[in-house]
Amino acid sequence: MKLVLMSCCAPCSAGAIKQLVDHEIPGIDDFIVLFFNPNIFPASEYARRMQEQVKYCEKLGVKYVIGNYDHDAWRAAVHGLENEPERGDRCSICFAYRFEYAKRFARENGYDAVASVFGVSRHKNQTQVDTAAESALDDIQYLPVKWNENLRQQINRESDFYRQNYCGCEFSIRKV
Repeated sequence: MKLVLMSCCAPCSAGAIKQLVDHEIPGIDDFIVLFFNPNIFPASEYARRMQEQVKYCEKLGVKYVIGNYDHDAWRAAVHGLENEPERGDRCSICFAYRFEYAKRFARENGYDAVASVFGVSRHKNQTQVDTAAESALDDIQYLPVKWNENLRQQINRESDFYRQNYCGCEFSIRKV
């Protein structure tokens, strides 16, 4: 099976990527990391997270692709949901929007499955991610992998990853 792994940032994806590199997920013959996050704001934050993702993929010799950064299109997709709380309807729409992109990418590039690390963040709800994926992906298989949290934490402790303190969109930034 050829897999598209959707990633939001290196700290969240590191363990999953390592598991895939080490062939710990049965049935995966090939994979690519898809960094498609038009939700991330501001653009400088997006660039920083993207650079960290690229650096980690290159360190491990992993294929990756960077999706289009069109924050205005993403804003249009979540219009009217700006005041929703974290894990609210805005997040469901955001996940579905990004999974739609992954579906198109998978179809156009010969991949037959999609997984993500969107639910590993303490800011997100895995069931909400899974529901959005299953509704958006149609004929592309969704793999709701339970990633090794201990491995992710170990890699993060040993790394110098840039770590953000909010999920990504301007609506998730919390006043400190």
